[in-house]
Amino acid sequence: MSELMDELWRAGERAGELLKQRGEKVAVVESSAGGLISAALLRVPGASSYYEGGAVIYTRTSIREVAGVDMKKLWKEQGIRSSSEPFAQLLSERIRETHETVWGLGETGAAGPGNGYGDPAGHSCQAVAGPNPIVTTLRTGKEDRGENMIRFAINALNLLSGQLEKPVVT
Repeated sequence: MSELMDELWRAGERAGELLKQRGEKVAVVESSAGGLISAALLRVPGASSYYEGGAVIYTRTSIREVAGVDMKKLWKEQGIRSSSEPFAQLLSERIRETHETVWGLGETGAAGPGNGYGDPAGHSCQAVAGPNPIVTTLRTGKEDRGENMIRFAINALNLLSGQLEKPVVT
């Protein structure tokens, strides 16, 4: 597990360095990664130059209060549920808007066990909002909750870094 944590710290350092090079900031909203995405970004000294803020949303109450999303209404009106790519995209866009950053990173899923929607353990939807937006789903195939949380965070940070390395689409 320590090798996986080392990989997480490196992914945070890489994303932070790319954000610093670009002079841009990110805000993060995460669920099943449990704060590990933010922790990896904040582990780097001087993180305030690129990290604006973030939140861990884990219940419908926290989703409503922190992200401003009413899950029942979102499902009823748009057919969007948590642990889905459209929800991850919505989270990334909302956190970007509320924190007035160039980049927003959203993550939602099921670390373990699976969730009420039928998604298995190891399912995470992740989105980057900004100049190069992207949405993806990761399925680790693992049952270990802690390992999945770390893998979700690594993947999300690598997703962000990949978008930061691309030329800006105009």
